[in-house]
This record gives sequence, C-alpha cells and structure tokens, in this order.
Amino acid sequence: MATGKGQKRVRNSPVFYDEMKKVHELMFTPTAWQKLQNKAKQQGVSVSEMIEIWARSFDAE
Repeated sequence: MATGKGQKRVRNSPVFYDEMKKVHELMFTPTAWQKLQNKAKQQGVSVSEMIEIWARSFDAE
C-alpha cells in the first residue's frame, strides 16, 4: 500500500480512494482489538486502513 508520502493533504479531499472516509463504529473485545493493532502494525498501516483494504477485497455481489 502506498503511504502517500510526498502527497500534500487537503482537507475533505481523498488521498488513496475516490471518496472520503466517514466515521463508523465497530466494537471489539480487548483481545481482538490487540490482535488487529498488532497485525496492522506489521503491515505498516492503521487498523482502519487494514479493514478498508480487507473490505475492498470482496467481490461485488
């Protein structure tokens, strides 16, 4: 995943995708959250970005 380094960030302008992200709420047990954080750190992304990549990998149904 590109990190966007060198790209100027502009408020309300998407960097990686063609749309802005919106706030959504998910709930996890502390164990699951820790595992998500560890996996995201290994991949060099945030938990939010890791879930975004995972969700976008689904085929259109």
